Amino acid sequence: MENLSSFEKILIAVDDSELSYNAAAYGFKLAHKLNAEVAIIHINEMPVVMNVTGDPILGDSGIIIPEVMDIQKDAAEKLLENLVLKFGKGLIVREYILVGDVTSEIIEIAKKYEASMIIMGTHGRKGFDHFISGSVAESVIRHAKCPVLIVPNK
Repeated sequence: MENLSSFEKILIAVDDSELSYNAAAYGFKLAHKLNAEVAIIHINEMPVVMNVTGDPILGDSGIIIPEVMDIQKDAAEKLLENLVLKFGKGLIVREYILVGDVTSEIIEIAKKYEASMIIMGTHGRKGFDHFISGSVAESVIRHAKCPVLIVPNK
């Protein structure tokens, strides 16, 4: 078991859920106690292409993928900004907003950032929901090279 002082860089993975907010709060509190640097990451998955057409008579072209991605990026920037303002005072905080596969991006940033620990929440899905959607937390645990702390949803 590592000495707690060796946890110098904490990576906190967030989405826009309350569960993620709780994990971020916990991660920042831990970073304060350990005097650790924090990287906070949010990953937007590529939007599913669907036929969302507008009304050409009204001059509405509908929603196109770049617009959806811009909206996602703006929301992610606001999310991270709010979390850092609320919890990150006095800490060195890096922010990452990426597009891609959530698990792969978390693992990749953890390697590049040389994270000592990854902190994230879990939705706690069971049964068929878990079978269909899997668990990002479970996948990160399997592939991470550093400890992963999962903050439960309860």
